[in-house]
Parts: sequence; C-alpha cells; structure tokens
Amino acid sequence: MDLGIAGKRALVTGSSAGLGEAIARLLAAEGAAVVVHGRDAARTEKVAASIAAAGVALGDLSTDAGADAVAEAAGDVDVLVNNAGAYDHLGWTDATPADWTAMYEANVVSAVRMVHRFVPGMRERGWGRVVQIGGGLASQPLAMQPHYTATLAARHNLAVSLARDLAGTGVTSNVVSPGAILVDSVRELLTSIAPQRGWGTEWAEIEAAAARDLVPNDVGRLGRPEEVAAAVGYLVSPAAAYVSGATIRVDGGTIRSVH
Repeated sequence: MDLGIAGKRALVTGSSAGLGEAIARLLAAEGAAVVVHGRDAARTEKVAASIAAAGVALGDLSTDAGADAVAEAAGDVDVLVNNAGAYDHLGWTDATPADWTAMYEANVVSAVRMVHRFVPGMRERGWGRVVQIGGGLASQPLAMQPHYTATLAARHNLAVSLARDLAGTGVTSNVVSPGAILVDSVRELLTSIAPQRGWGTEWAEIEAAAARDLVPNDVGRLGRPEEVAAAVGYLVSPAAAYVSGATIRVDGGTIRSVH
C-alpha cells in the first residue's frame, strides 16, 4: 500500500525490538526517513541497518539528558510515535511508591518529553502526526500491575488533551491500543506457564489456550506486531487527517466496549 508518507521523517521510540521495530519497518518500507531509537547501541544499530534507517538515536527517555540526546540525534521530525516504555509484574502489595514513580517516568513523562521537543516544530511547519502506543488495560485494568495500567490510562488521556491543544494546526494526536501481541517476551512468558496450566507443549496449542483463558477475544489468537504497525501507518498518513483524539484498538475484540 502507499500511505503517502514518502519523504516524511519519523521517530519511533523504543524501536530496537518488538512493536517499535515493527512500526519502524513499516514506515521505512513506505518511504519515510525513520530514526530508530533505543538504549542498547548494538541492537538499535542492527535494526537501523536492516531497514536502511535515516538515523539512530540513543538515550534513556526517562531522563531529561537522555531525551535531549535523542532530540539532537533525531533532528526535526514530522511523525512521532511514542512507543518506548517499561512494565513489570508487580501487584498492589509489591509495587512501592518508588516503583510507581519510576513507571510513570518511563511511560508517561518520557512521552511528554518527546512531545515538548518535537511538536513545536510540527506546529511551525503546519503538519505532523503524534501517536501514543497505549493498551487495553488503560480502560479495563486488572488487579495486577496497577502502576503499569495507570500509566497506560495516562497515555490515552494525554493524547486526547494534546489533540485539543493542536486543534487547527495540521498536527494530529491519536492512540493505538494493542491487546496481547506476540512479541518474544510474551511468547517466553506463555511458554513458561503452559505446563502448570495444562496448555500443551506445541505453540499452536499454547497460543489458542492463552487466547481463551488469559486474553479472551473474538479472533482466538494473539495479535502480531505487524498488525499494530498497520494501524500506526494509517494514523500517520494523510488519509487520517480527519482523525483526532481517537483510540484505535488492535486487540481482536478483547475490550468489549462501545467506547
């Protein structure tokens, strides 16, 4: 497909692996000049080389210094995809206030840092796209990972607030909300817990059982990174110029809501 973004410069944060890498690959394949971001130089440069990226930006976005380094390396961008973030498996009795603060820095303030550094230039040029990668737990939280799910809700909220602030500028702000997506860490987790849950040993059995027991959805499987990337591709394209403050769910129907 031709998304009409050839020549646009895009920064995808956290694109040295997983969802971010898939998004970077799709945008590069569509002709965008993609800047690959990560904290591990070797892994980030490997992805950048494999997609003939326009550049590499290294830095920890949970710090001002790291955000400054990324902004300097990336230069002016037309498309900002805030994908970088962190998560763990702590519950209410385990997650300390310090854990909450660290998670908020990594998942929320990091995105704000990027908005502050790149959106003013988009305003001046009269065109731009900002996409937050959120998640279904933002609106349907579980008992576990309360600090993580709260940061997802904050990401969704800030994206809508930003959309209101960008009214009439030619710059849009939206959210892509993935469900359970088959990245390496998810496959490893499900494979490790499969024996105790009686899910079998073959991946096809494990995936189907996880989609039934853990993340029930209408499709009966986990999503693929490329499916999330496709939604991002739409939102950053000229075809989505009339989409503002929206959340596109890529979750197979996991979130059962009309909102």
